Amino acid sequence: MAQALEVASTDLQFQVNNTAHNTADFGFKKLILRRGSRFTIIVNFTSRGYKPQSDQISFIVETVLESLGASDKVEFQLSSSLSSNSWNAVPEKNVGSQLTLSMCSPPTSKIGRFSLKMVCTTQGHSRQFQLGEFILLFNPWCSDDSVFLPSEDQCKEYVLNDLGLIFLGSSKYIESRGWNFGQFEDRILDICLKVLDNSNQCLENPKEDCSKRGDPTYVSRIVSAMVNSNDDKGILVGNWGSSFSDGVSPTSWNGSVSILRRWNDSGFNAVRYGQCWVFAAVAVTVLRSLGIPTRHITNFNSAHDKEQDLRIDSFSDVRGRTLNITKDSIWNFHCWVECWMKRPDLKQGFEGWQVLDPTPQERSDGIFCCGPSSLKAIKNGDVDLKFDTPFVFAEVNADVVSWLVNADGTKRKIGINSNLIGQYISTKAVGRDEREDVTHNYKYPEGSEEERNVYRKANMTANMPREENEPFTIKMNAKRSCMNGSDFEASVVVTNGSSVKKDCRLLFCAQTTTYNGRPHGECGWKDLDHFIIEPQEAKTERFQVRYADYNKSLVDHNQICVTALVIEYDSNEVLVAKKVITIQNPELQIKIIGEPVQYRELVAEISLTNPLPNDLCNGIFLVEGAGLTDEQRLPCPVQTIKPHQEVKLRAKFSPHKAGQRKLLAQFNCDRLSNVKGCKNVIIIPHQ
Repeated sequence: MAQALEVASTDLQFQVNNTAHNTADFGFKKLILRRGSRFTIIVNFTSRGYKPQSDQISFIVETVLESLGASDKVEFQLSSSLSSNSWNAVPEKNVGSQLTLSMCSPPTSKIGRFSLKMVCTTQGHSRQFQLGEFILLFNPWCSDDSVFLPSEDQCKEYVLNDLGLIFLGSSKYIESRGWNFGQFEDRILDICLKVLDNSNQCLENPKEDCSKRGDPTYVSRIVSAMVNSNDDKGILVGNWGSSFSDGVSPTSWNGSVSILRRWNDSGFNAVRYGQCWVFAAVAVTVLRSLGIPTRHITNFNSAHDKEQDLRIDSFSDVRGRTLNITKDSIWNFHCWVECWMKRPDLKQGFEGWQVLDPTPQERSDGIFCCGPSSLKAIKNGDVDLKFDTPFVFAEVNADVVSWLVNADGTKRKIGINSNLIGQYISTKAVGRDEREDVTHNYKYPEGSEEERNVYRKANMTANMPREENEPFTIKMNAKRSCMNGSDFEASVVVTNGSSVKKDCRLLFCAQTTTYNGRPHGECGWKDLDHFIIEPQEAKTERFQVRYADYNKSLVDHNQICVTALVIEYDSNEVLVAKKVITIQNPELQIKIIGEPVQYRELVAEISLTNPLPNDLCNGIFLVEGAGLTDEQRLPCPVQTIKPHQEVKLRAKFSPHKAGQRKLLAQFNCDRLSNVKGCKNVIIIPHQ
């Protein structure tokens, strides 16, 4: 009887394969592959080598999923030619007792953890050997993969870039903020796979869920649901209030790594707290980890159309105050993500970028998730296509109807604005730390014939009267931002283009506001009776908002909504104008001391100047950066920072990855929070 073929050891070629599969940034401690691409392993046998004449070799690729009750596996024979359409393997080199194998997975394979086994059969007697485990991801570099992205530069940006920019603020004052996506940091890929394993779909029917993990439409929708924790074991709790004492303020996060590790290390208890840009940024990390090209998107003046009638109602009282009496809202900005994929579940022509929104706003098929919704469907008003296209269409296209609420509670329509919603839709540019405007991907130019035709196609309210040019108008002017600690001024120009004198009441009201458009506290008011405007006159009036009035009611993002209301006595005609002013925090200055070489200790000197007329006490600095350092919490070197005093802090770190990196820093204290800084550092590879 011939001697049995017996496996002694296996070399899974971590470094060679991970480098070839664009997964080297995950490290070389495990085999991480992308589906549809060839990889190589070396098998060493004990006393003799493989003899094709007498030995038969086959393989078993089996899903590694603890909750999977039954085995989910693929079996295939060693063959003579390599195919990319199915699991298969061919001998590449057979010398002595060593066999080098080329293997390939199909470009439609499910993703996740797998074990690889070899079955050796000699003269009818078979033995099975465990060769090892690997992780399989989506493959944007494979033309047959449904997430194939033809541009190499875009693959680098939307899959491999673990550092990025997100955009916040208002349509008139757009701020960029560094974010540590950190998908290649230690344990993050394993945690991202656990996100899938903890979904309701997997927990309720693991075999069915596992069978669908080759479909990026399905996987991305699971991620959309799991980033929020509203109805599952998801990652983040949303909080749009002003108290975060039992968790972390959303503005205090600098990256996704700390959030994902906290969720994992707590036994999958939701992390407190997130808001839209945090939900979206964590989704970017998870989806890029899994191999789906993804980018962070910000929509300024974003509509939350609760009633789904493509109309947002905005109410003001006779004092000019914005009232919170409707479920509709206009967010100063709102963030979601776009994923790149084919959509075989839709009719042809709707592939490409898909909108996915993990912020829990409305239920979709009974759960809090949104998308993926085809960007082409949104632009062309094809709101009958799944998933959640009408909701996203309204976020960038709804009309705003302004109402005046009288003292007796009655309401009067005072204006319609069809151009306000969906402005400066933004993402990070490919390969550059700059903003790219992608509004044209979402809609045709405002007021154009194409835009109006799409609006009518999408809805229901095509006969709504449009705003027309009137001889009696109001325009507000103000700086887009002012430094925290300073007073600022707004003004209105009221124009009377008619031939008769206008006797009016003019009111100004300033209110601190949350970024999702909810008024928080009144911080200024002015009432002018008998504001006379002569025929053909344009008259200007100024309004000052003082730091002493706004500082106690500022909430995260430091935004103040200034409203001007003009009521003409004879005709009872009403004009309204609003502007959001951003109160700007100082920026942390970062200086790198030392030669920036991989694995060599560096020092970051971080400086802050107190802009306020008040003392700052009990300050904390946060420092982190993918490839540079995990999050560090460092106390301020002085207990009290006097007005206009500069303080400096030094943070030590040893970069473990070469190339261009971003060091992110933040300062928080009792009176001043969300003070940020970002420094690009080019790390020289260790020789």
